[in-house]
Amino acid sequence: MRPRSASSCGSRAVAAMAPGREAALLLLLLVLPPAGAGLSGYFGTKSRYEEVNPHLVSDPLSLGPAASGSLPASCTPLQLRAVLRHGTRYPTAGQVRRLGELHARLLRRAAGAAACPAAAALADWPMWYEESLDGRLAPQGRRDMEQLARRLAARFPALFAARRRLALASSSKHRCLQSGAAFRRGLGPTLDFGGDEVEVEVNDSLMRFFDHCAKFVALVEENDAAMCQVNAFKVGPEMKKVLEKVASALCLPVEELNADLVQVAFLTCSYELAIKNVTSPWCSLFSEEDAKVLEYLNDLKQYWKRGYGYDINSRSSCVLFQDIFQHLDKAVEESKSSKPISSPLIVQVGHAETLQPLLALMGYFKDDEPLLATNYAQQAQRKFRSGRIVPYAANLVFVLYHCEHVNASQEEYQVQLLLNEKLLSFHHSNKTTSTYTDLKDYYKDILENCHFKEECEVPKVNVTAVDEL
Repeated sequence: MRPRSASSCGSRAVAAMAPGREAALLLLLLVLPPAGAGLSGYFGTKSRYEEVNPHLVSDPLSLGPAASGSLPASCTPLQLRAVLRHGTRYPTAGQVRRLGELHARLLRRAAGAAACPAAAALADWPMWYEESLDGRLAPQGRRDMEQLARRLAARFPALFAARRRLALASSSKHRCLQSGAAFRRGLGPTLDFGGDEVEVEVNDSLMRFFDHCAKFVALVEENDAAMCQVNAFKVGPEMKKVLEKVASALCLPVEELNADLVQVAFLTCSYELAIKNVTSPWCSLFSEEDAKVLEYLNDLKQYWKRGYGYDINSRSSCVLFQDIFQHLDKAVEESKSSKPISSPLIVQVGHAETLQPLLALMGYFKDDEPLLATNYAQQAQRKFRSGRIVPYAANLVFVLYHCEHVNASQEEYQVQLLLNEKLLSFHHSNKTTSTYTDLKDYYKDILENCHFKEECEVPKVNVTAVDEL
């Protein structure tokens, strides 16, 4: 894995927040004019799917601009393998609890906040989130999945024709199971997939491979030192500027705010937009420049925990990558033997944490320089923007085609790859279509030499330093 940076990673994580500061933060946001529209492009993994496909705002079933693929007309799809992120969800119980504590402080302090009308007004915001929601799928999340299913069926009608087998799998998380069920409902009763209630198989070994990788859990997930870049940015100059602005608006000493508290407010702005399609008063706290700083903080975490920061982040996903190609291989073999394709449609529902490592394993959205606490300005045009890669309802789709009247036998089977319903160019050709043979050859090392059990073994030596990663 990438060695530890020489930046301020050695410093401690951000200090615990002072008890009074949370109250006033929430107070600001109800008073200032709405700013949600300008912020929506910077919510990272809490972004609406419409941020990457704006045409869906006016028409949720639109297929958008025509895909410029280069497939011959004689090609017909044999198999579609889709890995989805669940749809829009509610905050987790922990997030709701913290927000509730913040709001309660505001209510207690509102009486003495006459000098800060913004803070007083924010205390009037109705706290409607409950811990029982705990990351469950929101009604908008069900619509996300139903509409995605309808668009995929419209895009690939031959594969979604009646009486074609649909294999649905999901992580064990309720939001993923519900997303899988909503996807099936979106296909409607006209498609006979063996009855309306297609069983959703729980498969955490593929959809939550990160939980099963001991090396990742020990050295990244549960290792505070692994997030040194994130913690350094929290106390860096960019975040300090945001904190000073918020503190001034709230008439608070800046020492009473920290990055974690600001993130709570920012995420509440994002949830209200995604779940209820409203501009929350929380949004009024932030300018677009503030949002860019907070997006970078989110992306830093994704980069070092799920992306290119450490090799194990992506290597742990090879079990899913190999499973995808095993099914593609089987479809090719069945086609060559003139047998019906046993699994023409395979749809699996997981998390941002499922898709982000997989895309990193495949080499997508990799910047020339790593994301660091110290290079925020240099990364303004970075490829690694989690909100553009894995918003709610994100989807990575492999489509295998059989092509007739081709010039060479290896051109008989071809593949296209779509991310969020847009064609991705393949690294080895910079084209949006590849022969299956060339694609397998490009990823030969991962397909043959990435062994999940060995990759995920914790080093024998007792390590606590990131340098071992």
